[in-house]
Amino acid sequence: MSSDVLSQNEIDALLSALSTGEMSADELKKEEEEKKVKLYDFKRALRFSKDQVRSLTRIHENFARILTTYFSAQLRTYVQISVVSADQVPYEEFIRSIPNMTILNVFEVPPLNGRILMEVNPNIAYSMMDRVMGGKGTGINKVENLTEIETKIMSNLFERAFENLRDAWSNIADIDPFLAEFEVNPQFLQMVSPNETVVVISMNTTIGETSGMINICIPHVVLEPIIPKLSVSYWMQTKKTERLPEEITNIEKRVKKADLPITAELGTSSISIEDFLSLSIGDVIELETCIADPLVVKIGEIPKFTGQPGKVNKKLAVQIIDTMKGGDEDDE
Repeated sequence: MSSDVLSQNEIDALLSALSTGEMSADELKKEEEEKKVKLYDFKRALRFSKDQVRSLTRIHENFARILTTYFSAQLRTYVQISVVSADQVPYEEFIRSIPNMTILNVFEVPPLNGRILMEVNPNIAYSMMDRVMGGKGTGINKVENLTEIETKIMSNLFERAFENLRDAWSNIADIDPFLAEFEVNPQFLQMVSPNETVVVISMNTTIGETSGMINICIPHVVLEPIIPKLSVSYWMQTKKTERLPEEITNIEKRVKKADLPITAELGTSSISIEDFLSLSIGDVIELETCIADPLVVKIGEIPKFTGQPGKVNKKLAVQIIDTMKGGDEDDE
């Protein structure tokens, strides 16, 4: 319900206040005439419209489904990933909201400028690594003590996972993501200025009995060149593509060289199943077509021509004498 609409209790309380003198009509009118000021925090500049944020949400819902399939195959266990929120916040606020020690994968997405951050909850990351190494998928948190082998396994796993973003973004940009940096301490990571607006897509991840969040942080500088493609008008418009003359010529050449089954039908006849079962070599079946009637020539299963039988170089042949319309086709 809209905040401008009063409930019945609020209406009764207002009428009661007017009738008892607690509030006068002049005071009420004066309050309505006062200017309503909406505070705007320049440190939390909203640089994306709600429409654009919804478009990013739809794109990453598709990405979450792709990741679900990818991780289920890689880890050979139950995996469920779904988008729970998409918000635009200052980069500094996002960094403060994630754990002090976590899994941070920084990706570059050429040809777009800037970097995208994938933050993975340590419990989820260790559960994935445990499954890859043959364990049950137990989630623990000891990020500060990562060994070189564990770091390599995790970075390889998430790098291959993030490559699926190419398919999810295919409608808005042709990107080639690759892992540029792997970090565990957010304080050592400075992708953009603290006040830069970023879009944070949070995905709830469940692996077996372990659950946690995967956050994707996309700075405004990355999305700036493709922002027009995030509008509803771009998604709803239909582009009419005209074929080049060379393409039409190539198609015509391929169609002309296509093989078609051609059948010359001598005639038809109807017999009983009993007669059919008793047929033997040498038996004669009387056709319903006269010897002087033209033959029906079929292209595939559709009658297209009439013809007459004959021989060419001692081989049986059919001479086309006319065209006809057959089946449900009206084209000759």
